[in-house]
Amino acid sequence: MRLTTKGRFAVTAMIDLALHSDQGPVTLAGISERQRISLSYLEQLFGKLRRNKLVSSVRGPGGGYHLVRPMSKVSVADIILAVDEPIDATQCKGKENCHNDQRCMTHDLWTNLNTKIRDYLSLVTLEQLVTSPKVKNVAVLQDLRARKQPRETFSA
Repeated sequence: MRLTTKGRFAVTAMIDLALHSDQGPVTLAGISERQRISLSYLEQLFGKLRRNKLVSSVRGPGGGYHLVRPMSKVSVADIILAVDEPIDATQCKGKENCHNDQRCMTHDLWTNLNTKIRDYLSLVTLEQLVTSPKVKNVAVLQDLRARKQPRETFSA
């Protein structure tokens, strides 16, 4: 199974948002600068996160985004599924037509793996990630780097 850029960037952006939310609404420009993710890509992701009620926006000067739910109530699975990222290791997307329009011999293996992955990602909360000392250390370095010199961002 491969998690695409969409899922990775959504989780990263949500961690950044949660880490900086104590300063008020967080701008996508700030997340873009710190995480080196293109602003237009973040706008697409946050549109989906907003529609799935994980974030809400504040317009105008001093505006930005904030979490709708407490960090302890947002799982990594919630974030990934909100941006339409399937958690699926099967070749057939669960339709059981993976081998000449028939169920393949390893279908149950991949379906069980999907369940395990989904269960694990459902247990990992945004709060756990944000309070991790390793995540905090990386965030401090990113904040320093972003203040010194903005760089080009990655766009998907």
